[in-house]
Amino acid sequence: MQPAACQDDDRSPVAVQNIRAAIRAKYDAVAVSLSGKFSYPTGQEGAMQLGYDPALIALAHPGLLESFCGVGNPFSLGRLLPGQRVLDFGCGAGFDMFVASRLVGPGGTVYGIDLTAKMAQRAAENLARAGITNCVIRQVDTDIIPWRDDFFDVVISNGVLNLCPEKPQCFREIHRVIKPGGQLLFADVILTKELPAHLAASAEAWSH
Repeated sequence: MQPAACQDDDRSPVAVQNIRAAIRAKYDAVAVSLSGKFSYPTGQEGAMQLGYDPALIALAHPGLLESFCGVGNPFSLGRLLPGQRVLDFGCGAGFDMFVASRLVGPGGTVYGIDLTAKMAQRAAENLARAGITNCVIRQVDTDIIPWRDDFFDVVISNGVLNLCPEKPQCFREIHRVIKPGGQLLFADVILTKELPAHLAASAEAWSH
Protein backbone atom coordinates (compact mmCIF):
# COMPACT_ATOMS: atom_id res chain seq x y z
CA MET A 1 0.00 0.00 0.00
CA GLN A 2 1.27 3.48 -0.83
CA PRO A 3 -0.01 6.79 0.53
CA ALA A 4 -0.22 8.10 -3.03
CA ALA A 5 -3.33 5.99 -3.56
CA CYS A 6 -5.37 8.29 -1.28
CA GLN A 7 -9.13 8.04 -1.56
CA ASP A 8 -10.94 10.78 -3.47
CA ASP A 9 -13.03 13.43 -1.77
CA ASP A 10 -14.21 16.94 -2.53
CA ARG A 11 -10.86 18.69 -2.65
CA SER A 12 -10.59 22.38 -3.30
CA PRO A 13 -8.85 23.60 -6.46
CA VAL A 14 -5.99 24.80 -4.26
CA ALA A 15 -5.58 21.36 -2.70
CA VAL A 16 -5.56 19.73 -6.14
CA GLN A 17 -2.90 22.15 -7.36
CA ASN A 18 -0.79 21.51 -4.23
CA ILE A 19 -0.96 17.76 -4.85
CA ARG A 20 0.06 18.19 -8.48
CA ALA A 21 2.93 20.46 -7.44
CA ALA A 22 4.20 17.82 -5.00
CA ILE A 23 4.00 15.14 -7.71
CA ARG A 24 5.86 17.35 -10.20
CA ALA A 25 8.63 17.99 -7.67
CA LYS A 26 8.99 14.27 -6.90
CA TYR A 27 9.09 13.12 -10.51
CA ASP A 28 11.29 15.99 -11.68
CA ALA A 29 13.81 14.46 -9.28
CA VAL A 30 13.06 10.92 -10.49
CA ALA A 31 13.80 12.04 -14.05
CA VAL A 32 17.34 12.76 -12.86
CA SER A 33 17.86 9.79 -10.51
CA LEU A 34 15.81 7.02 -8.87
CA SER A 35 18.28 6.64 -6.03
CA GLY A 36 16.62 6.43 -2.61
CA LYS A 37 13.16 7.43 -3.87
CA PHE A 38 11.29 4.11 -3.86
CA SER A 39 11.07 1.14 -1.51
CA TYR A 40 10.46 -1.41 -4.27
CA PRO A 41 12.72 -2.61 -7.14
CA THR A 42 13.03 -0.13 -9.99
CA GLY A 43 15.04 0.20 -13.17
CA GLN A 44 16.04 -2.94 -15.06
CA GLU A 45 15.70 -5.09 -11.93
CA GLY A 46 12.15 -3.87 -11.42
CA ALA A 47 11.19 -4.54 -15.04
CA MET A 48 12.57 -8.07 -14.82
CA GLN A 49 10.71 -8.80 -11.59
CA LEU A 50 7.46 -7.47 -13.07
CA GLY A 51 7.62 -9.97 -15.92
CA TYR A 52 8.46 -7.79 -18.89
CA ASP A 53 9.78 -9.65 -21.91
CA PRO A 54 13.55 -10.09 -21.30
CA ALA A 55 14.17 -9.67 -25.03
CA LEU A 56 12.56 -6.22 -24.98
CA ILE A 57 14.45 -5.27 -21.83
CA ALA A 58 17.68 -6.24 -23.58
CA LEU A 59 16.76 -4.12 -26.62
CA ALA A 60 15.86 -1.03 -24.60
CA HIS A 61 18.24 1.92 -24.53
CA PRO A 62 19.68 2.16 -20.96
CA GLY A 63 18.06 5.56 -20.41
CA LEU A 64 14.60 4.04 -20.79
CA LEU A 65 15.17 1.89 -17.71
CA GLU A 66 17.20 4.30 -15.58
CA SER A 67 14.03 6.09 -14.42
CA PHE A 68 11.60 3.16 -14.68
CA CYS A 69 9.51 2.94 -11.49
CA GLY A 70 6.45 1.00 -12.63
CA VAL A 71 4.44 -0.98 -10.09
CA GLY A 72 3.23 -3.70 -12.46
CA ASN A 73 3.16 -4.89 -16.06
CA PRO A 74 0.14 -3.58 -18.00
CA PHE A 75 1.13 -5.71 -21.01
CA SER A 76 0.33 -8.85 -19.03
CA LEU A 77 -3.36 -7.85 -19.06
CA GLY A 78 -4.07 -7.74 -22.78
CA ARG A 79 -2.59 -7.88 -26.25
CA LEU A 80 -1.46 -4.95 -28.38
CA LEU A 81 -1.81 -5.49 -32.11
CA PRO A 82 0.13 -4.13 -35.10
CA GLY A 83 -1.22 -0.83 -36.35
CA GLN A 84 -3.01 0.21 -33.16
CA ARG A 85 -3.02 3.66 -31.57
CA VAL A 86 -1.97 3.47 -27.92
CA LEU A 87 -1.94 6.12 -25.18
CA ASP A 88 0.40 5.83 -22.21
CA PHE A 89 -1.34 7.78 -19.44
CA GLY A 90 1.64 8.99 -17.40
CA CYS A 91 4.50 7.90 -19.64
CA GLY A 92 7.38 8.52 -17.25
CA ALA A 93 10.78 8.03 -18.86
CA GLY A 94 9.29 6.12 -21.78
CA PHE A 95 9.96 2.42 -21.15
CA ASP A 96 6.32 1.35 -21.50
CA MET A 97 6.05 3.49 -24.64
CA PHE A 98 9.08 1.68 -26.03
CA VAL A 99 7.49 -1.71 -25.32
CA ALA A 100 4.19 -0.60 -26.87
CA SER A 101 5.95 0.78 -29.95
CA ARG A 102 7.58 -2.58 -30.57
CA LEU A 103 4.23 -4.34 -30.25
CA VAL A 104 2.20 -2.05 -32.55
CA GLY A 105 4.98 -1.85 -35.11
CA PRO A 106 5.71 0.88 -37.65
CA GLY A 107 2.06 1.03 -38.71
CA GLY A 108 0.95 1.94 -35.20
CA THR A 109 1.55 5.00 -33.04
CA VAL A 110 2.15 5.34 -29.30
CA TYR A 111 1.22 8.60 -27.59
CA GLY A 112 2.39 9.57 -24.12
CA ILE A 113 1.34 12.24 -21.66
CA ASP A 114 2.98 13.21 -18.40
CA LEU A 115 2.34 15.84 -15.75
CA THR A 116 6.06 16.47 -15.34
CA ALA A 117 7.85 18.47 -18.03
CA LYS A 118 11.27 17.04 -17.17
CA MET A 119 9.98 13.49 -17.36
CA ALA A 120 8.25 14.11 -20.69
CA GLN A 121 11.48 15.58 -22.03
CA ARG A 122 13.44 12.61 -20.67
CA ALA A 123 11.03 10.20 -22.40
CA ALA A 124 11.34 12.03 -25.72
CA GLU A 125 15.14 11.95 -25.50
CA ASN A 126 15.22 8.28 -24.49
CA LEU A 127 12.93 7.19 -27.32
CA ALA A 128 14.91 9.22 -29.85
CA ARG A 129 18.14 7.58 -28.68
CA ALA A 130 16.44 4.20 -29.02
CA GLY A 131 15.56 5.01 -32.64
CA ILE A 132 11.80 4.96 -31.99
CA THR A 133 9.94 7.11 -34.50
CA ASN A 134 6.29 6.10 -33.99
CA CYS A 135 5.82 7.94 -30.69
CA VAL A 136 4.34 11.32 -29.71
CA ILE A 137 4.76 12.87 -26.24
CA ARG A 138 2.99 15.82 -24.65
CA GLN A 139 3.32 17.38 -21.22
CA VAL A 140 -0.06 18.15 -19.67
CA ASP A 141 -1.04 20.26 -16.66
CA THR A 142 -4.52 18.84 -16.02
CA ASP A 143 -6.45 15.58 -16.32
CA ILE A 144 -7.74 16.59 -19.76
CA ILE A 145 -6.34 14.28 -22.44
CA PRO A 146 -5.51 16.43 -25.51
CA TRP A 147 -6.99 14.14 -28.19
CA ARG A 148 -10.46 13.75 -29.65
CA ASP A 149 -13.12 11.24 -28.66
CA ASP A 150 -12.69 7.59 -29.71
CA PHE A 151 -9.09 8.14 -30.82
CA PHE A 152 -7.21 5.27 -29.15
CA ASP A 153 -7.47 1.50 -29.45
CA VAL A 154 -5.72 0.97 -26.12
CA VAL A 155 -4.80 3.08 -23.09
CA ILE A 156 -2.06 1.82 -20.77
CA SER A 157 -0.97 3.20 -17.42
CA ASN A 158 1.54 2.07 -14.83
CA GLY A 159 1.47 3.40 -11.27
CA VAL A 160 -0.01 6.76 -12.27
CA LEU A 161 -3.76 6.72 -11.67
CA ASN A 162 -3.12 6.34 -7.94
CA LEU A 163 -1.32 9.70 -8.06
CA CYS A 164 -4.28 11.55 -9.56
CA PRO A 165 -6.25 13.66 -7.05
CA GLU A 166 -9.36 13.62 -9.28
CA LYS A 167 -9.66 9.98 -10.32
CA PRO A 168 -13.27 10.08 -11.58
CA GLN A 169 -12.27 12.81 -14.02
CA CYS A 170 -9.27 10.73 -15.17
CA PHE A 171 -11.43 7.69 -15.86
CA ARG A 172 -14.02 9.81 -17.67
CA GLU A 173 -11.31 11.22 -19.92
CA ILE A 174 -9.82 7.79 -20.58
CA HIS A 175 -13.27 6.42 -21.44
CA ARG A 176 -13.83 9.39 -23.77
CA VAL A 177 -10.69 8.83 -25.85
CA ILE A 178 -10.91 5.02 -26.13
CA LYS A 179 -12.73 3.65 -29.17
CA PRO A 180 -15.79 1.50 -28.54
CA GLY A 181 -14.52 -1.98 -27.71
CA GLY A 182 -11.05 -0.63 -26.85
CA GLN A 183 -8.96 -1.61 -23.84
CA LEU A 184 -7.67 0.06 -20.67
CA LEU A 185 -4.68 -1.90 -19.38
CA PHE A 186 -3.33 -0.49 -16.13
CA ALA A 187 -1.20 -1.59 -13.21
CA ASP A 188 -1.45 0.34 -9.96
CA VAL A 189 -1.49 0.32 -6.18
CA ILE A 190 -4.69 0.43 -4.17
CA LEU A 191 -5.70 1.12 -0.60
CA THR A 192 -7.01 -1.75 1.47
CA LYS A 193 -8.24 0.61 4.21
CA GLU A 194 -8.73 4.31 4.74
CA LEU A 195 -5.66 6.39 5.39
CA PRO A 196 -5.19 8.36 8.61
CA ALA A 197 -6.48 11.90 8.16
CA HIS A 198 -3.02 13.47 8.33
CA LEU A 199 -1.85 11.36 5.36
CA ALA A 200 -5.05 11.71 3.33
CA ALA A 201 -4.69 15.50 3.60
CA SER A 202 -0.96 15.56 2.85
CA ALA A 203 0.06 16.76 -0.62
CA GLU A 204 3.51 15.26 -0.08
CA ALA A 205 2.04 11.82 0.72
CA TRP A 206 0.35 11.75 -2.67
CA SER A 207 3.69 11.81 -4.47
CA HIS A 208 5.12 8.75 -2.69
